[in-house]
Amino acid sequence: MSELKKQDKALKKPEKKRPEKSWVYSVVLPVIRVLLKTILPVKYHGLENVSGMEAPYILMANHTSMLDPFMMAAAVPKYQIRFIGKKELWKFPPFAWFANNINAIPVDRHNTDMEAMRACMRVTREGHVLGIFPEGTRHHQGLMTELESGVAMIALRAKVPLVPVYIAGKLGLFRTLHVYVGQPIAMEDLREMGINTESCGLLLGRITDTYKTLSGTRPEA
Repeated sequence: MSELKKQDKALKKPEKKRPEKSWVYSVVLPVIRVLLKTILPVKYHGLENVSGMEAPYILMANHTSMLDPFMMAAAVPKYQIRFIGKKELWKFPPFAWFANNINAIPVDRHNTDMEAMRACMRVTREGHVLGIFPEGTRHHQGLMTELESGVAMIALRAKVPLVPVYIAGKLGLFRTLHVYVGQPIAMEDLREMGINTESCGLLLGRITDTYKTLSGTRPEA
C-alpha cells in the first residue's frame, strides 16, 4: 500500500457540521467583500453553481494577481477556503503569520511534496473547501497555460467536486472585473481508471478545455 493510501485510511471522516472560520479570516472577509463591491468592483457570474453546494469541495482558479484568493473567498462566504500557496511566500514573516492564521498550506512546487498532499487530503476529509491555483504561479493572460500535475492527483484522490473559477483579468480601481464560476468538472469516469499518469493527464486536459469555454463565452469578451 502506498504512503498516500495509508494516510487516506488514517484520516477521519468529516463531521456533520459546518467548520468554523479562523478569527483572522472572519475579520478580513467582510472588509474584502465591501471593497469588492465599491472601489475594487467585481461582478460574479455563475454563483448558483456553488452557492448551494455543501463542503467539502475544491475551488480551482486561474492565477492573475496576489488578490485572487480574496476574490475566491468573497464568492463563497459560507465557508473558509484553505488555500495552497508556494512555500517561498512563507519566507516573508508578515505573510507567514497571515497565511498560518487562515490555515493556508505551503507547497514545494519544484518537488513531490508529500506533506502538502497529505494536508490537502486532510482538508477535504475534514469537511473544508480547498482552494487551488493549478498553474502554480501568476499568469497575466488569464487563461490556464502550464498546469501542475499534482493538482489532478489531489482532485482525483479527494473524491469531492472540483469547481472551476475563471478570473478575467486583474483588479483595478473603479473598474469592474468579471469572475466566472463554472459547473463542477466531471471526474467519475477518470476515478474509475485509478490514479495514474493517464487519468491525471485526461483531467488536466478537461481543466484546460473548461477554462477555454469559460473564457470564450463571457459576455464582455
